[in-house]
Amino acid sequence: EVQLQASGGGLVQPGGSLTLSCAASGFTFSTATMMWHRQAPGNRLEWVSSVNSAGSTSYIGSVKGRFTIARDNAKNTLYLQMNSLKREDSATYYCMTSGTRGQGTQVTVSS
Repeated sequence: EVQLQASGGGLVQPGGSLTLSCAASGFTFSTATMMWHRQAPGNRLEWVSSVNSAGSTSYIGSVKGRFTIARDNAKNTLYLQMNSLKREDSATYYCMTSGTRGQGTQVTVSS
């Protein structure tokens, strides 16, 4: 059974930083393309970033240069380093693979 558990969210001021983690199990993590999505209240689920098995990364335009996705295959863990956070980054963040979404972590950017 695929299990994805995100953590690391919280309340941060605009301009601040957070690092999200996602512990994965139940599948071969090292060969999987991993993604972060987010959903703000009243909004659709939005893709944020992906990293494939080769380590190639991609980002939605609104986070380029501010967010960094990374993976640690030895720990079966996915990360999202978020810098220069903006109020519009507030959402529940989910890690996903092959259509499976795990439990999310809430990020609130507010002064």
